[in-house]
Amino acid sequence: MTIFEKNIKTYIMNKIYLTILVLFSYCGYSQSQPEKSLKQGQYSNPIFAGDYPDPSLLRDGKDYYVVHSSFDYYPGLLIWHSTDLMNWQPVTNALSKYVGAVWAPDLIKYNNKYYIYFPANNTNFVVSADSINGPWSEPVDLKIGNIDPGHVTDDKGNRFLYFSNGGYVALSKDGLSVTSELKHVYDGWKIPREWSIECFCMEGPKLFKRGEYYYLTVAEGGTAGPATSHMVISARSKSPLGPWENSPHNPIVRTNSSSETWWSKGHSTVFEDGNGKWWMIFHGYEKDYYNLGRQTLLQPVEWTKDGWYKIPDNIQTDKPIAKPEGKTLPEFSLSDNFGGTALKPQWKFYNGVEKSRFKVANNTLIIEGKGDGVGNSSPLVVVPGGHSYSAEVEVEMEGDALGGLVLFYDNKYYSGILADQNNILANLRGWQFPTEKNTHTRKVFLRLKNIKNTVDMFYSVDGKDWKKIENSVEVSGYNHNVLSGFLGLRIGLCSIGKGSVKFKNFVYKTLE
Repeated sequence: MTIFEKNIKTYIMNKIYLTILVLFSYCGYSQSQPEKSLKQGQYSNPIFAGDYPDPSLLRDGKDYYVVHSSFDYYPGLLIWHSTDLMNWQPVTNALSKYVGAVWAPDLIKYNNKYYIYFPANNTNFVVSADSINGPWSEPVDLKIGNIDPGHVTDDKGNRFLYFSNGGYVALSKDGLSVTSELKHVYDGWKIPREWSIECFCMEGPKLFKRGEYYYLTVAEGGTAGPATSHMVISARSKSPLGPWENSPHNPIVRTNSSSETWWSKGHSTVFEDGNGKWWMIFHGYEKDYYNLGRQTLLQPVEWTKDGWYKIPDNIQTDKPIAKPEGKTLPEFSLSDNFGGTALKPQWKFYNGVEKSRFKVANNTLIIEGKGDGVGNSSPLVVVPGGHSYSAEVEVEMEGDALGGLVLFYDNKYYSGILADQNNILANLRGWQFPTEKNTHTRKVFLRLKNIKNTVDMFYSVDGKDWKKIENSVEVSGYNHNVLSGFLGLRIGLCSIGKGSVKFKNFVYKTLE
């Protein structure tokens, strides 16, 4: 082969290579996407896939407990348990009484008692329990405004509660009342004006002590909006009451570009694990999957010689990370055969729980009909995770009720498949109509199949032979940047109208 022929061959191979790179870029491939294969001893984010925002983590010996914002989904404040920070099991819900939309909570333990502080309905509440498993107390109104309470104690056992505005109040010894006026002591970290953020919006104060310093961690930049908005900010003081010195490593975590996989990263709890290593748990939106809500992420942190914490230089949120040590719990599944006599804790009713409205018995969930449509039926929902999944359930209508399997954002935005006594109905963004007539007699199986935000809908009369209906829906727009509300898209079971619906054998499958 001549030199000319070699040069031509090299030129052609380079053109092919460049063409492949261009094709990858059009397909959405980027170097920042999570790697598909993990080596033994590694994990990839998220550790909670789906709508699990504002995580607050408590380490109790070798056990870890997490609680998230629950908004209008009740029972609220679902507590999760893990022994390795990777595998989580639901424990119990700490809040049954409806007090409004529940925002960023703080789970703490003090004098062998557990507390969760949380804002709702323009005030702040606390619930408490002698055991993490409950029973949890009725919510106590602390009768003070602001949001995102963060608990801290000094060396003498005095208790304080910080808020998102950079102020604090003193608490009683039992932690159930406020004993001082609010005092402002922290202004946050100044964000460069040229950065693209949603707002300054300081929030989520979390506090701990290490050595001679107290550390205050907050979020700034706005929880949504541009990909580069949210960020983790750190400050320290030798007193839990300030004055606070900002970290030279701020922002500790921030999304720098919309080309990254994880957007709007913030709202962090920093903690030491049972083996002496330090970690940060926080939330973020996933690029192209904003409708999954803010998902829970985990990264290690390291300490500098001069007493600041930072993210190690070789750590990226969307790359494989070495797992923490710990005993692994059994894998948790959303599927439910409705065994026993109570709902499993992962199920939530939108807009509060009416205990007289439902019953669990004989592997059947019976829900009394409510409202005249999906929006005002207070559906029972569960949080899906992942980019592609299917959900199916058997429904049987009694009286004049309609049963449905929907993807639900809130009482205004939803889509899915429903059934009356004889017909299959489609609901596309609130537009509801019969799509398959005279298919069954009161009993039918319904299925949703979501493949990367395109949702196909199916029904079956025997649970084996499935038929796709004509109608499908695209759901990527069901997210906070479009609709507000700070929510994610959930799978909902609906019982609508006069009568009731029996649900059996809810099956959830990931289809990655």
